Amino acid sequence: MADSKTKTVLEVRGLSIDYPIAIGNVQAVRDVSFTLADGEVLGIVGESGCGKSTMGLAIMNLLRDPGKIVGGQILYHGKDVVTMSQSELRAMRGRDIAMVFQNPLTSLNPLMKIQDHFVETVKYHKPEIKKAEALKLTGDLLEDLGIDRKRMREYPHQMSGGMRQRIMIALGLIMKPDVIICDEPTTSLDVIVEAGFVDLLNRLRKTFDLSIILITHNLGLVAEIADRIVVMYGGKVMEDSPAALLFHKPMHPYARGLIECVPNIDLDQEKLTTMDGAPPDLVNPPVGCRFAARCPKAFNLCRQEEPPLREFTVETADGPAARRCACWLFPEEA
Repeated sequence: MADSKTKTVLEVRGLSIDYPIAIGNVQAVRDVSFTLADGEVLGIVGESGCGKSTMGLAIMNLLRDPGKIVGGQILYHGKDVVTMSQSELRAMRGRDIAMVFQNPLTSLNPLMKIQDHFVETVKYHKPEIKKAEALKLTGDLLEDLGIDRKRMREYPHQMSGGMRQRIMIALGLIMKPDVIICDEPTTSLDVIVEAGFVDLLNRLRKTFDLSIILITHNLGLVAEIADRIVVMYGGKVMEDSPAALLFHKPMHPYARGLIECVPNIDLDQEKLTTMDGAPPDLVNPPVGCRFAARCPKAFNLCRQEEPPLREFTVETADGPAARRCACWLFPEEA
């Protein structure tokens, strides 16, 4: 859904991912499609188990066994990541597409100094670069992210959670990739550090001309920074809209329910709003819409046939905007 005038960096087409396990086949992701434009921040949101982190790993072709891609394409500048050889994937990861994983402490080697993580990465992709130059690049980047270069001689456990998160971001940026994927980047951070992280991402996208995929359950975070948001549920895309439109007028009942569950200090709420029910069993997904069992607006057709993900255009103050929604009520209630 990238603007026709904007260059598409990454395109996911009809992606499906399975996890064959003892009790059956988990349909973790089903027929997911979206695009990422040059310089865009795309938020992917949803409850735990909706498939959003699996999507991030698939884009890097890093799915762990027994996970496997069973259909679709992941096109980076037109080249399919799914069919790349292992040597092509090793060259792409970090250099073209980088990922900041959910828990930086487990992603960093506790036996290696911070600087050694960077030198190893730089030397792998550009062996002609001398160690002294790699150390200088590392120190300059860390200082740009607010970390004294002297601290790159320390070990991961000597850093705070916020500093480790910035180190992981720096590792992702050291080779100046086109795309960086952040998987639940603020889970282990307090609200003060989280606010600083939002400012940091906004600055980095401009400085490094980054396209960012932000995977999170934190709607407040994507509201701050995302240009567009993909809402996933039960392994499928429920809605894909510009961020401002999604929060102002969500289309899919699930997207609306997610937003209503966010606490609002401006309202006199006696209790928090919750969403009844639980996500579907992806070993035996329900017939029809996967959200029908929890949807307050569901009717017979919703339980009998799965709605297609339909695209439409709405007029806004800034001109026409494209949206997608998988709901039988759409577009009559748009």
